[in-house]
Amino acid sequence: MLPPDPRSPLHEDPPPDFHLDRALLRRRFSRAAARCDEADFLVREIAQRMDERLDYIRIAPRRILDLGCGTGGDLERLGARYPAAGRIGIDFAEPMLARARQRLAPRAGGLRRLFGGAKPALQLAAADAARLPLPDASVTLVWSNLMLPAIDAPQPVLREMHRVLECGGLAMFSTLGPDTLRELRDALPPRGGERVHRFIDMHDLGDALLRAGFADPVMDMEMLTLTYTRLDELFADLRIAGANNAARARARGLDGRAGWETARARYETLRREGRLPVSIEIIQGHAWKTAPAAPRPDGRAVVRLHPPARRPAG
Repeated sequence: MLPPDPRSPLHEDPPPDFHLDRALLRRRFSRAAARCDEADFLVREIAQRMDERLDYIRIAPRRILDLGCGTGGDLERLGARYPAAGRIGIDFAEPMLARARQRLAPRAGGLRRLFGGAKPALQLAAADAARLPLPDASVTLVWSNLMLPAIDAPQPVLREMHRVLECGGLAMFSTLGPDTLRELRDALPPRGGERVHRFIDMHDLGDALLRAGFADPVMDMEMLTLTYTRLDELFADLRIAGANNAARARARGLDGRAGWETARARYETLRREGRLPVSIEIIQGHAWKTAPAAPRPDGRAVVRLHPPARRPAG
């Protein structure tokens, strides 16, 4: 397999248009913790779709990691599906975890009690997704719902997912594809820097899973169209969710009032039946951690790829 193109977001040092301001993201998500549940309809919808996929996957996890757990909504869902499993929620914004503790108390405990003695049903910890404070092979299922858009270089994160999974464990995630917010991207002027967040292509993520050591990756994409009566409602939802553009190359203005009026006029040409469309490209993926293949006599390893199993009809 060839190494990733240095212009690809899969490279260890992604191209400039994929560089995100990590400190800004942490501040925004920290501020958003108080209100993000008011605008989490997309997160909840995708969580339901991910959960439905588990109906067709045979796995009985001992311990589950929700990576990018936010205020804990998915931890509740996972607890309902797998009541006997220990659950770990990790997020890089401590205020998000504070809200999760309020939501899930008194069940939430500290990560220090995770691997010794009588463990609580749930642990929460603040950490970077590329440096997880977990032992190797310590979880059975890694679940990550819409965390990857906040990562500009996914390869280290996927490697960490692979490291903490036990053999036979499953990584399941969702993210957003390049056609997300395409109407807004087209309406805004192209000059002056990145004006809309960049998203990584599904096929690039599939390759990244293989590079991280996963087997049998399954990737799916579907388009969802949201509608708004006013463009300001979209902007408000993005702000409440902490999802504003955080590219380091982002533009710092829009050519004044005239620039905004031009962008709004362009977007208004898309209005149908009184509503403005907003495209969301939803990507879902899952892959397994398998035991390393025995090397050939010449020292080369053998990697076997299998087509994904089809869902039952109906």
